[in-house]
Amino acid sequence: MAYVKSLGDVGAGDIAMAGGKAVGLGGLLQAGLPVPPGFVLDTAAYSHFVEANHLEARIQELATLSPTAAPQDYADASERIQTLFTAGTMPADIAAELGAAYERLGDGGDAAVAVRSSATAEDLAEASFAGQQETYLNVRGAEALSAAVIDCWDSLWTARPPRRSAAG
Repeated sequence: MAYVKSLGDVGAGDIAMAGGKAVGLGGLLQAGLPVPPGFVLDTAAYSHFVEANHLEARIQELATLSPTAAPQDYADASERIQTLFTAGTMPADIAAELGAAYERLGDGGDAAVAVRSSATAEDLAEASFAGQQETYLNVRGAEALSAAVIDCWDSLWTARPPRRSAAG
């Protein structure tokens, strides 16, 4: 399965697979505007990571809290879920695709890159999730890239609530 797409190959119909940020950058590239080289790791990669590391049941258990739970309960559950991710291992097929895409960026496999979320639910009418997940800058090397991707994924489980949009 292909988990990596070039930003230039991401179009308006790919929000559920690539997220709004990647779709926006892809649109800029397709319009002929200058965008730094990059690629997107799709949502299937996240799902495969969760499945390969047998995290789904544990995440569901930790994420299911009573509506009357205290804020600290959410923070504790978030920390435990994030620990599950950091203890996980990137599946070999994802790591291989990620490494190959990184190599294509140049600099002999030592390019400094940014790892950012491109959430599929950013900027909804009800709430804005933009900026909720972590960004990692100046990441160098395939191993560091893989670790930063996992850290970005685990930041999905932060205890911070989404910001209310002006329309919400």
